[in-house]
Amino acid sequence: MASLPIDTAKFTGIICAVPPAPRVANRDTGQLRVDRDTGKTMYQVGLCLMAGTSADVVNVSVAGEPAGVQLGMPVAVRDLVATPWENEGRHGIAFRAAEIRPLSAPATPAGKGASQ
Repeated sequence: MASLPIDTAKFTGIICAVPPAPRVANRDTGQLRVDRDTGKTMYQVGLCLMAGTSADVVNVSVAGEPAGVQLGMPVAVRDLVATPWENEGRHGIAFRAAEIRPLSAPATPAGKGASQ
């Protein structure tokens, strides 16, 4: 099915409701799910999407660990898409993003500590 782009600029806020966790492909072996294109481990993040007086929590997959994203933190999401799915009578919507990062990323140069 086609992926549907979501305009994240329409949300009044996006907050991390469930911290990033690696996605498991095989529960018996513990094998982690990897992105077919990059080979990076897939992570799932629960995001609270707020618009006006309503809010919804959705699980969003992203390739690679979203560095610095923690519970309760406002985040920025790049290239969020929704893909409807159906399998053996079950159905739903899968969400995926190209990147999830803290909204106010630290302005510290790479390799420098905050106290320098």
